[in-house]
Amino acid sequence: MRLFSAAILATLLAGCVAPSTTQQAPPSARPPVTPPMSQPRPRPAPSTTGFIAPRVMNMPGLEGVIGRNATDLANIFGPPRLQVKEGDATKLQFGGDACVLDIYLYPLRPRAEPTATYVDARRHTDARDVDRAACVKALRR
Repeated sequence: MRLFSAAILATLLAGCVAPSTTQQAPPSARPPVTPPMSQPRPRPAPSTTGFIAPRVMNMPGLEGVIGRNATDLANIFGPPRLQVKEGDATKLQFGGDACVLDIYLYPLRPRAEPTATYVDARRHTDARDVDRAACVKALRR
């Protein structure tokens, strides 16, 4: 069996080390280099200058969170352990032994202050979803 395996391996490796038979042509025999054809320029994406209002979560037990700004939320839960800004949106993350709470803030109208519109909650041990209202209650100061 070893001899058979060694023969297969030798055959496979022999194909990898074949001698090169190509020779490089002298510079005078090479075809002239032509410039690449110009590619059409990609069209820019259409601008999204219009404001799109976010959907606002409406669940029992979240009334004290939805609609609050970042300062109000810090007063309720303490300083966030994570704050991520992207464009006009903000994600605040609060955590404790019971759960991790992610609160997403968006402006409700153009140039308005971002307020909480969506809440997500999970266990910190395995990231499985938990009841949002129970997490809010557990993390309140």
